[in-house]
Amino acid sequence: MIRPSGEYQRPPILDGRMSISVQPVYARAQSEPPLHHVFAYFVRIENTGGRTAQLFWRHWKIHDILAGDQEVEGEGVVGESPVLQPGDVHEYQSFCVLQGRSGHMEGFYHFRREDGSVFRARIPRFELSVPRDDRPGRGQTYQA
Repeated sequence: MIRPSGEYQRPPILDGRMSISVQPVYARAQSEPPLHHVFAYFVRIENTGGRTAQLFWRHWKIHDILAGDQEVEGEGVVGESPVLQPGDVHEYQSFCVLQGRSGHMEGFYHFRREDGSVFRARIPRFELSVPRDDRPGRGQTYQA
């Protein structure tokens, strides 16, 4: 786990600056039931504020019905620290592996503006659940 350097205080949550939506999908082909279940998730981040900001940190809270809770944090997202000007969109895909058939994820992205000020944007809580018919398919989209 990588932490931001120096004395670090959590920045304020500023709603309305970034619009974040997540769409999870059960990845049956990569899963090995009952040992583990793989979920892909597609993230869309849109700068709906009036100022340019760079995503530099992520903080996830992951709940697995069998394995319990864990927190994961680190720099950027999938090796990138995108800079979003007003109106810009950044999309990426990642995944999560659960032991249980269900769980959820939520968290925060940390952004830095050109003047050095920082803020957090909520990542909406989204459910991870093996479909009853156990076939892959798109799930519901979750929006913050």
